[in-house]
Amino acid sequence: QVQLVESGGGLVQAGGSLRLSCAASGRIFSLNAMGWYRQAPGKQRELVATITSGGSTNYADSVKGRFTISRDNAENTVSLQMNSLKPEDTAVYYCNAEHLILRYWGQGTQVTVSS
Repeated sequence: QVQLVESGGGLVQAGGSLRLSCAASGRIFSLNAMGWYRQAPGKQRELVATITSGGSTNYADSVKGRFTISRDNAENTVSLQMNSLKPEDTAVYYCNAEHLILRYWGQGTQVTVSS
């Protein structure tokens, strides 16, 4: 069983920055892809960014050039640096990790961007 705990959400003005972090704990053998997803009110959860254990990244078109995902394999953590935030980035952000054949989710952290 793997537990994911996010931190770093909050309220920021448009154009500002936030950094989200996620720490994985539990009986971890090897984490494969890790990533961030988000869900805005009334919308489906969507991919924000993912990163493999080898460091390959993938971003949603809407965040390319503004968000940067990174991970520390030794610490089992993944982070999301969010710059030039827009009101449309407002959502609950969820950490996700693949461990063996299962996917795990964090509890989510709220990001609110005011205009």
